[in-house]
Amino acid sequence: MSTPAYDDQNVFAKILRGELPSHKVYEDDKTLVIMDIMPRGDGHVLVIPKAPSRNILDIAPEDLNAVMATTQTMARVVIKAFDADGATIQQFSEPAGGQVVFHTHVHVIPRFEGVSLKPHTGAMADNDVLAAQAEKIRAALA
Repeated sequence: MSTPAYDDQNVFAKILRGELPSHKVYEDDKTLVIMDIMPRGDGHVLVIPKAPSRNILDIAPEDLNAVMATTQTMARVVIKAFDADGATIQQFSEPAGGQVVFHTHVHVIPRFEGVSLKPHTGAMADNDVLAAQAEKIRAALA
């Protein structure tokens, strides 16, 4: 299977270029972490490589390594920030794999015993709630 070409008009590429707003919680030279605007749980963040790639099938190994290192950091941080019992890490590749936005990204979701993930409804979260959660995560990074 060949992976379709990267489309630089996807929402995450636009966020990386500053063309769309986001709630940034962490950034380094290779990755950006933002709040998911359609969260499946409190503190749901997305880890995004700065270099263009469609998904895990075409990402350069050094970018994947950076994404996974940031994913590990963010899993620890969101667990701390929300006093969570664990974390769910998800990455979807291609439509058949559940991918909707075609820029590599990893979901990091704090999890609590006995609490199911919210359904992926496509409903946007309240902006003030996302801003408060982003601040909570940034504080836990310190």
